[in-house]
Amino acid sequence: MNKATIITELRALAAEGMPDEPEVVETPASEEPEEGAKKKKPAPPEPRKNGLLELDYVRRGVHVDVQMAADQVVRGAEILDAEGLQLEAITGVDWIKENELEVVYDFSYTGGECFRVVLRVRIPRDEANIPTLNDVFPSANWHERETYDFFGINFEGHPQLENLLLPEDSDFHPLLKDFKGL
Repeated sequence: MNKATIITELRALAAEGMPDEPEVVETPASEEPEEGAKKKKPAPPEPRKNGLLELDYVRRGVHVDVQMAADQVVRGAEILDAEGLQLEAITGVDWIKENELEVVYDFSYTGGECFRVVLRVRIPRDEANIPTLNDVFPSANWHERETYDFFGINFEGHPQLENLLLPEDSDFHPLLKDFKGL
């Protein structure tokens, strides 16, 4: 495993789908605190370098965090597979206010020294489609089925995308934030 190769290749891949400059959002004058009022100092944002963050493992539990487009995730997985990393988990996050779902892939290398990588992909809630990783990592099979069960994310090309834990006839996804229960 070569960390520098992984970081370089993932940075280049993520840069293909990311803008060069982050969008700057200015605070409207009406929202600025009155003179003399205590100003809350916002936490500084972590710099994203072309969609990739190198993080302090002790503080964050991961060495590299990559935000990428859905059509890049298979290539990202191939890069990690070629360097000997293993898929640990796939899960979802519902960003209901942004009308997006996020698919989070956790990878690790434990041969000699620990190295952890997270790939993140945001997709629209109403078009929750992303390519399967089953052809690269067969272990993705049940992780994708579980994520499909709980979030309704369609893993395109999956050989058996059907409920894994929920009843076969269920038409609900209980980890979506707008799920009202049965």
